[in-house]
Amino acid sequence: EHAIDWLTAARPERFAAVALAASAVIACRCRQEQKAQLVRLVRTHSKEARVLAIGDGANDVAMIRAAHVGVGIAGKEGMQAVQNSDFAIGQFRFLRRLLFVHGRHNYRRLSLLV
Repeated sequence: EHAIDWLTAARPERFAAVALAASAVIACRCRQEQKAQLVRLVRTHSKEARVLAIGDGANDVAMIRAAHVGVGIAGKEGMQAVQNSDFAIGQFRFLRRLLFVHGRHNYRRLSLLV
């Protein structure tokens, strides 16, 4: 049994509290189900938190689909993450522009609409 499996099963409230206290949670070298499980854990333990999942391969698809916003990065591992994401970027370095430029424009548009 892996540590993530044990933590999410035995101590989900504590693990969610630690994840919510962090500014970012990075899950690497995890199985596809474990990544999605982390996203679902945060979503169920906090109604205010918004989850952004970023992935570049087939093993990130479940995590991207479970998050509020999924970003797929086109890369060597195929296009599965891009095809299942809300937003797609060509390289990780484009993430800043996606979040701070397009994110701000969309926030302003929604504010004007409401």
